[in-house]
Amino acid sequence: QVQLVESGGGLAQAGGSLRLSCVASGSGVSIDSMGWYRQAPGKQRDLVAVKTGGGIINYVDSVKGRFTISRDNAKNAVYLQMNSLKPEDTAVYYCNAVIVVGRAKYNAWGQGTQVAVAS
Repeated sequence: QVQLVESGGGLAQAGGSLRLSCVASGSGVSIDSMGWYRQAPGKQRDLVAVKTGGGIINYVDSVKGRFTISRDNAKNAVYLQMNSLKPEDTAVYYCNAVIVVGRAKYNAWGQGTQVAVAS
């Protein structure tokens, strides 16, 4: 079983920065894409940023130029550097990994980490 462990959430002031980390554990893990989603109260979980196994990166428009996703494949880790934070970035952030098992793929999720941005 693959477990995703997140860290780095917390409270920031508007204009400030936070860095989220996520590490996938488990023996013989093969990972395709890794990314971050967020869910604000009363809203659905939406994609924030993703980096595929081939290195393609996508961001939701609202974070372009402010957030940066990166991966360390040797550590099965993904990071999200969040700069110029805004109150509307407040949400629970979830790490996601697409795990490859033979010809099959499945989604693994972290437990979520709270990010709160004060105005």
